[in-house]
Amino acid sequence: MTRAVRAFLLALRDVPNPRVLRILLQSLALTLLLLIVVGAALYFAARWALDHWQWLGASERDMAGILVVLAIIAGSWLLFRAVAIVVVGLFADAIVADVEGRHYPAAAARAVDVGWRQNIRLALASVVRLIGGNLLALPIYILLLVTGIGTPIFALFVNGLLLGRDLEAMVLARHPDRPRLDRPARWSLGLLSAASFVVPVANLLAPIVSAAMAVHMLHLRSGDRK
Repeated sequence: MTRAVRAFLLALRDVPNPRVLRILLQSLALTLLLLIVVGAALYFAARWALDHWQWLGASERDMAGILVVLAIIAGSWLLFRAVAIVVVGLFADAIVADVEGRHYPAAAARAVDVGWRQNIRLALASVVRLIGGNLLALPIYILLLVTGIGTPIFALFVNGLLLGRDLEAMVLARHPDRPRLDRPARWSLGLLSAASFVVPVANLLAPIVSAAMAVHMLHLRSGDRK
């Protein structure tokens, strides 16, 4: 966990860098745009289904539409992460290359190029794991609701495992010869990343900071820092 905290602090120091800021703004704008599009699509699909099958009366359909909006807002924490991971996946190589170039030039010189097709594959695989993992855990989430705090704690555990693996894969794509992180390091990386996604305002920075943190985690282990 000590190395993870150090990597997290180094990643925070990377945010003010002009190139990182540019990537952050581009990815955030695209994330919010996609989030609005997906949310609107879910709303209109739900309204169409209610109107088409006429399960409810007019006033009841209006109330159901409001409930759908509230459900989308309530589920936006998962939706935001899913969309953000896809978008950051598109910028992953640029983020990793920038952090490596400034902090780990020797490692950057040995890195292999990652094409946009591979970035998309990694991003889509991350989203599938994120949604699939949380859907599998949904019955346990529901059972733990009676505890009050059990559901968010277990969700943090599940998403920490998923994000740790995905962030590691993002960096190792440029360094296929490097060994994987050990389990405690990967878990620490995922836990801090998952926690940052649930903090208001900080969650807007979470995708970029998490990607930079993964770079530092991998290279601090190898003593590559200049």
